[in-house]
Amino acid sequence: MKNKRTIRDIANELQLSITTVSLVLNGKARENRISQEVIDRVLKFVKEVDYRPNHFARSLRNGKSKIIAFMAEDISNPFFSSIARLIEDSANNSGYKIVYCSTENNAEKTRELIKTFKDRRVDAYIITPTEGIEKEIENLVANRVPLMLFDRYFAGLSTGYVVIDNEQSTRNAIRHLIEQGYEKIGFVTLDSTQTQMSGRYLGYVNALEASGLPQFVLRIPYGSTESFIVNAVMEFLSEHKEIDSLFFSSNYLGVGGLKAVRQKNLSIPGDIGVIAFDDSEVFRMHTPAITTVTQPVEEISHKLVESILHQLMQEEAAGDILRNEIELSARLVVRESSSGKKKPV
Repeated sequence: MKNKRTIRDIANELQLSITTVSLVLNGKARENRISQEVIDRVLKFVKEVDYRPNHFARSLRNGKSKIIAFMAEDISNPFFSSIARLIEDSANNSGYKIVYCSTENNAEKTRELIKTFKDRRVDAYIITPTEGIEKEIENLVANRVPLMLFDRYFAGLSTGYVVIDNEQSTRNAIRHLIEQGYEKIGFVTLDSTQTQMSGRYLGYVNALEASGLPQFVLRIPYGSTESFIVNAVMEFLSEHKEIDSLFFSSNYLGVGGLKAVRQKNLSIPGDIGVIAFDDSEVFRMHTPAITTVTQPVEEISHKLVESILHQLMQEEAAGDILRNEIELSARLVVRESSSGKKKPV
């Protein structure tokens, strides 16, 4: 009967009531004054017989699946995959499983995924939202569904989120380039009005305006192939030969940008300085190593899980759901790629 036993079978074999066994297995024995001796008997027995609860049947009974949906822009991106791994570890310690998916920053795909997860009775959502799904997010909030956004959020919507101070982080990075002698700083970003990209652009603009330096901006459509990014950056550098440094507002733009710099036969950091947003192994292993704005992935993950578990408790208790708005600081990791331009001979 291995893995086939029901709670009724366990109760019969231990000569206990079904209710008693159920309370022990659901962690509610102590609050119902079940003795430690009975708790130990049940737990020892289920371990010996390798009892596996039927989670689907349980979800039908109590409306809870013990599943959290993690919807990232691109789960293969090093930043999002790092967050996902840490969240999985923390959630598992609290009895929750994580299901992952990539939205590809596509509103229609995101809507379909939310509907699918709703039909499958997931308990909570952690989402990097894309433009155009405001109504779906509003509906989740209105229905008291535990929800946390991260990396970006919708200004004006009352949702919980964990983000970083993108404006300040980028401003610090641009100031670093200026301090190293770079004066013609190009900004390569996505053609997007999402809050994280808007914040990074604002940091770039504010830093240059404060120093009286010119702006050079290249906006690349989301979803562009790497070859498109490489060609776009090469054309950008050809059009603005005076550019002496580049800031990439995402890690995958940085990867394509480095290939463009190589194809232009420019040396880093002598001919051109480079900083990218979000660290990755590619930047750490590159020669020279690339300076990055590094997000605190462990702290982000901790805050997301902590907040979502708290919301789940509030939802179960039928209380008001507190939706925390959390902004963290990123760190500039200085490496060789921004160590200073060539001095005139």
